[in-house]
Amino acid sequence: MAKGHRSQIKRERNAQKDTRPSAKLSYARVSVQKACFVLDAIRGKDANTALAIVTYNPRYASELIAKLLKSAIANAENNNGMDVNNLYVAECYANKGPTMKRIHPRAQGRAYRIEKRMSHITIVLDER
Repeated sequence: MAKGHRSQIKRERNAQKDTRPSAKLSYARVSVQKACFVLDAIRGKDANTALAIVTYNPRYASELIAKLLKSAIANAENNNGMDVNNLYVAECYANKGPTMKRIHPRAQGRAYRIEKRMSHITIVLDER
């Protein structure tokens, strides 16, 4: 059973909340493995370098991550008043989302299942 009044519990929970600027893309139509190839390339880099890497990366996931990175930079600038030149990618990860299951017809009346995977991609920035 929880201790204290509901408002006190909420206050304590909000005190522990992460205040770093971030952006999250839910239900991205790309698998976690494919998104992680791009995310691994930008992890720990400063924001401008990460944006350059993602812009010239040929993978499909890089387009989604570029848009997400621009959003996180805009959040840092407008909501937190941070300097864009001091930002770096503190965390970036992709979590597994729901899977759409589709059927592909095969020979002799058989049906093979195709799994179209989704992911939830998160980018967290921080100041140096």
